[in-house]
Amino acid sequence: MRFFSIMGNSFGCSATGERLVSAARDGDLQEAKALLEYNPRLARYSTFGVRNSPLHYSAAHGHHEIVFLLLESGVDINLRNYRGQTALMQACQHGHWEVVQTLMIFKANICRADYLNGGTALHFAALNGHTRCLRLLLMDYVPNIPDVWNILRKRSTKQESTEEFDEGALNKIINKPADGGLTALHMAALNGHVETLQLLLDLGASVSEVTVEDGTTIDLIGAGSTPLHYAACGGNKQCCQVLIARGASLTAENANGWTPLMVSRSWHRDWLEGILSEQAQAQPQILPSPYLSLPLMSIVKIAREFGWRDNNSVITCLDPCAVCLERKCTVAAEGCGHEFCTHCALYLCSTNSTSTATNGPPGSIACPLCRDGIVAFVKLPGNSPRIKELARMSMSLSFCACSAEEPEPTSISAPFCKLDYHCTCISPIGSSSFRNLGWQNFPSVKLNSSLCMGAPDSSPSLDPCDSRRSLRNHLCKCSRSSLRRSASHNESRRSWLSVLNM
Repeated sequence: MRFFSIMGNSFGCSATGERLVSAARDGDLQEAKALLEYNPRLARYSTFGVRNSPLHYSAAHGHHEIVFLLLESGVDINLRNYRGQTALMQACQHGHWEVVQTLMIFKANICRADYLNGGTALHFAALNGHTRCLRLLLMDYVPNIPDVWNILRKRSTKQESTEEFDEGALNKIINKPADGGLTALHMAALNGHVETLQLLLDLGASVSEVTVEDGTTIDLIGAGSTPLHYAACGGNKQCCQVLIARGASLTAENANGWTPLMVSRSWHRDWLEGILSEQAQAQPQILPSPYLSLPLMSIVKIAREFGWRDNNSVITCLDPCAVCLERKCTVAAEGCGHEFCTHCALYLCSTNSTSTATNGPPGSIACPLCRDGIVAFVKLPGNSPRIKELARMSMSLSFCACSAEEPEPTSISAPFCKLDYHCTCISPIGSSSFRNLGWQNFPSVKLNSSLCMGAPDSSPSLDPCDSRRSLRNHLCKCSRSSLRRSASHNESRRSWLSVLNM
């Protein structure tokens, strides 16, 4: 009964689409699998009004397994809702780093801005202080260079210009303004997210970017404000100290003529008086952010090309990963050479948030076996690139629902289904119920002799002409026998009438 209720609502896709939305929101992986196997196009369904897709719901609630399932089914990763938000924005807003990791491996667009405030996924992560999500968003822009932190620091203070790598794309992404000229650094400073602010500064965020008056946002501080103005408004003492240590100006005035000190006074942040008023003060020691992750770019490239969700078990694996003891070793750490599976290496790079000193440069990940710093991962030989499987219908479906569109080439549920035929309920080839079907329009195929009504089982197969001949002979025999029965019935009837008339 449940199966037929699904089939009845498939043409409108409303009921089954809502079921997939509920499964994505509640994290029901088995229900989502069953619905997508039934109809992969349900992944493109969106709710009425807000236009949230199942991908939006699963990303907002942190169900990364369902996110992966939807992406494998071929859904557009950059779908927008009525606010212009993508699934990546919603995952960053709620801090679901595993969802962000999955979306970034599938190459989600981090440059798209929403319709309301012009904010990107980076703004959403900085606004709520989700530093892990922010680090994953920039995985394609931080190279595996051991001295990358010192290079970015020297360039931000204009002490030295090196040509180790071109960080122009990184600066463009990290300093991209939303409406009103707000950068991610402004948002992190206003809300007092010290770790997020420190990571942004380590990756080249500018402390001199100012807001603008564009008429779209309500700016209670004033146009022309720097991140230090916003930190003074937020009242976080440590944020102000870090910004000052990174070169933020204490005397910069915004459009209202306010300095950061005046902003703090207007918002009654009295505890910032000493920090923002002293011109010459002891600067705190600048340490690299514990959220830097140098090997992240290398392991993500490997995961994109070879996959990271393989299920090779220990039984079939002669050399399992030393971390999970479940999967096959596929990557090795540069330097110490210890081997891991791609899944564990990716997890180490995504979750590292410790300032524990390792035998490596800032941003390196401590090897879980020897504690040496890992700067990059390399692929072990003997592994072939991952081939993406096309989404296809389940083989268990025994019906043919013909529509105005031609079946996809990968569909295997109804090989006899054509556009101009009207099929009702056709069992798969080889089913014994084929005898019970009435004659319909089928393509020219060879039929088994045992499937023809009244045909002797003398040859393996008959061509269509022989089949039609056999059927015609059978019908002729049936007609002759019917005539004989009719003649005998008439003769019997005449005899009874003669008896009654006597």
